[in-house]
Amino acid sequence: MHDTLAITTATPADMPALKALLEAAYRGDSAREGWNHEADILDDERIGAEELDALLADPAVTILTARDTGKLIGCVAVTRKDETLGYLGMLCVLPTLQSGGLGRRLLDAAEDHGRTIGIARMEMTVIDSRASLIAWYVRRGYALTGETRPFHELRPADAATGPQITFVVLEKPLGAP
Repeated sequence: MHDTLAITTATPADMPALKALLEAAYRGDSAREGWNHEADILDDERIGAEELDALLADPAVTILTARDTGKLIGCVAVTRKDETLGYLGMLCVLPTLQSGGLGRRLLDAAEDHGRTIGIARMEMTVIDSRASLIAWYVRRGYALTGETRPFHELRPADAATGPQITFVVLEKPLGAP
């Protein structure tokens, strides 16, 4: 499929392209071109530039990027939570390229990275109403833990009128590298 695909670690210089990718994949009309979006649930920005800069500078966070002939087409973040637990987040693929296997390749790369740095279990949170996405992760070995976590609104003033959102927690044992 992608004979020119390269998965590498993001650098601070990647911030503008990463932000554009995350917004295109998760929010707004462009996101609706793919199946994995939050555009019908949330309409704010997915991530602020300052927050993304902070993630790129955090030694506990590794953001992997997928590029095809140099163009950023996907990403995933792995955050070390403690000695054995990692957190998987920001997995996204350009909407026009979804359902082609790149998400799975990024997920595999994130899990491989986790094993390499000694993470034994990977967890993630998914908006509870996203049944098809939860099912996708379950098919890849993640299990619902029964734990839920609140969604923290970026704009608390909107909390009364905005959607009531809860995250479910999924986890997968990674095994040995």
